[in-house]
Amino acid sequence: MNSIYKIVFFASILLVILAIIATAVYGLEFGVDFKGGSILEISFVNPPAGGRPSIAELTDLIKNIKGVNNISLTPVGDKDMAIRLNEIDENNHQEILKAISSKFGKIIENRFDSIGPTIGNELKGKSIAAVIVLLIVISTYIALVFRKMAKILSPWVMSVATLIALLHDLIIPIGIFAALGHFYGVEISAVFVAAILTILGYSVSDTVVVFDRVRENVLRYGSTEGFDKLVHRSIMQTLTRSLNTSFTTLLSLVAIYFFGGETIKYFVLALIIGIFLGAYSSIFIASPILVWFSRKKSR
Repeated sequence: MNSIYKIVFFASILLVILAIIATAVYGLEFGVDFKGGSILEISFVNPPAGGRPSIAELTDLIKNIKGVNNISLTPVGDKDMAIRLNEIDENNHQEILKAISSKFGKIIENRFDSIGPTIGNELKGKSIAAVIVLLIVISTYIALVFRKMAKILSPWVMSVATLIALLHDLIIPIGIFAALGHFYGVEISAVFVAAILTILGYSVSDTVVVFDRVRENVLRYGSTEGFDKLVHRSIMQTLTRSLNTSFTTLLSLVAIYFFGGETIKYFVLALIIGIFLGAYSSIFIASPILVWFSRKKSR
């Protein structure tokens, strides 16, 4: 294949290695959904002069309430504040609201969630299981759909190429969110898992389009030209479709990212990264792996 495929393929390997290092060094900043605890999001209707109360002021106020600890505050927008703390009961919940409104004026409660550590661990296990099951189902689906390619190339090779591309699309966003969690306190929630599953589904659809065109060209041209040329031809024939689909989807997501609510901001960011990688990996990851396996088989 053209040298551009090799250059980008090895650049992708470097990105995956960096993402793995970031995840290993920084770890993921799991939110309340996974590690248990409580999260309270409030809006200040009439903030005091000078704007919303400072993090230090609110922390000093809340920590005096009995049974409340592990307090972490994150400003949201101009008037909102996200308060994360240990798992609390309804009495503590109402005490916090009363204390804040008494000192800083009227507030609006936007969200309150309290999850025990057992439920959080169960959700974490189910999320990992969901991703693994999806990868297995996708690999089996690819092998069945392209079983007629067995004379040229094993359909399980196509499954392996697809899985490698999907792992590429999975590992890089995780590495990016590990870095965001370390430097900006961005947390991983159940919404992030939904984004990952969406990314995998979108990515495999792009890969299937390219592979299906490879199959058509193999049946049409047979062995009259090299397999690497057939793969390149297939990529070029589907490139416009892939770019147009990805570009229009990304336009919508970028608009939601900048003008949507704060609660879905990082869900949308994960989708933006993943959908870009999905279109990219079907061309520069899955397809070169097919060519590599075909050359290995011919030798």
